[in-house]
Order: sequence, then C-alpha cells, then structure tokens
Amino acid sequence: MPSLPCPVAPLVPHARGMCLLTQLVEVREEGATAETVTRRDDLFAEPDGIPAWVGVEWLAQAVAAWAGFRAAASGEAPAPGLLLGAKRYRARVPVFDFDQRIRITVTIDFVADNGVTQVSGALYAIEKHAIEKYDIGKHATAMPEDAEPLARGSLTLYRPAAMPTLNGA
Repeated sequence: MPSLPCPVAPLVPHARGMCLLTQLVEVREEGATAETVTRRDDLFAEPDGIPAWVGVEWLAQAVAAWAGFRAAASGEAPAPGLLLGAKRYRARVPVFDFDQRIRITVTIDFVADNGVTQVSGALYAIEKHAIEKYDIGKHATAMPEDAEPLARGSLTLYRPAAMPTLNGA
C-alpha cells in the first residue's frame, strides 16, 4: 500500500496527460483529499488559466484516486470508472489562476448495488498566506473551518463490473 501523500498517476489509469492531479494527501473510509497545481502546460490551459469546469474532472479524479488507493491496499489494480454527470457544480471564479495549489476534497455519499455512486466535493485554493495563517503545513489534511471553496458540486459516477476495451481484452 502506498504511503501518503503519494502521486496520483499510479492510482488513476489515464493516458496522455489526462491524469490532472498531482498527489493524494488523505484517504478516509468515506472519501479523500487530493491536490493539483495549475500549470501553463496543463492539457486544458487557456491564456488566462484553467477553466473552472475542469474542476468537475478534478473531483472525479479524486474519487478515482481514492478507489485506486483502496484497490492498491488490497493488492488489486485500479478499476475503470465513468463520470455520468455533475449536479449543482458552482465555481466562484471563471478560471483557476496558474501556479495555484488546489486542494480537492471528496466525500462518497452513497454507493448503489449496481455500482452507481453519488459524491460531493469541493475545491480550495491553498496559497502561501493561507498556509501561514492557518498553519496547515505542506501536506496538511484538514482545511480551516472558515475556508471558502473555489467550487463545489456533486457527481454521479459508475463503476462497471467489467469494461470492454478496443482490443477485446
């Protein structure tokens, strides 16, 4: 089992730059906390920053990292999952500025017998002054109670029992 914090890429089986999170910071029974840093070379970068709608994918990848971490702890490979939709996703900003550390928190609200999962989550800016003000440290797992999220919303995800591939394997 990986120790925390750990890189997200081995836990989330995405290719060609689609793994958008940098590290998994905390894993709980009911959710996880992950981080990313907004970069100018990001797959979805625009001249002014990362569009706020990318936060939906960050939330989904945080759930995938949570599931991948739990799979690794059981000696299994990460399983594929699908983002079915987002509800009530609201961002306070149209874009996330470059070179900003973003903390992504997700909570698993329920998992149905058929693999459909409902998740709620939020995105927080972790800035140098916030780290000093709240003494939250480099790899802190708790957000200050008065921290206001940059964005929040709910996702519906699906984890199929098996996922067909292009090569039939």
